[in-house]
Amino acid sequence: MNKFKIYHNPRCSKSRQTLKILIDNGIEPEILEYLKDVPTIAVLKTVLKKLGLSPNQILRKGEAIFKEKYKGQDLSDDQLLAAMVENPKLIERPIVIKGNKAVLGRPPEKVLELI
Repeated sequence: MNKFKIYHNPRCSKSRQTLKILIDNGIEPEILEYLKDVPTIAVLKTVLKKLGLSPNQILRKGEAIFKEKYKGQDLSDDQLLAAMVENPKLIERPIVIKGNKAVLGRPPEKVLELI
C-alpha cells in the first residue's frame, strides 16, 4: 500500500478535518507542515502533476500577501511557484498524496477518493 502524505496547516479547519477523515479511516499519513518545511519549486511541480492542476488553481488569492504583492499581475506558472515558495501561505491546503495521485481537500471529503 502506498503511504499517504498530507500538506497540512494545523491552524486550518479544512486541513484538520481532512486529517481526521484519514485517521478515522485507519490511515496515519506523513504530515508535512508546509509553512515550517516549505516545499521547493520542483516538489510543487511534482505535486501539481499528481493533482492534475496548474499553479493558479492552488493559489490562495484571498491572502493579504497575494493582494499586496501579486494581485493584478500576469504571472507565469514559474513566477506563481516562486511566489508560493517565498510565501507558503499562498499554497492552498490541504493536499493529500497517495502514490501518483493527489487531491486537494476542499471539501475535506474529497480525500475519500484516494482511500
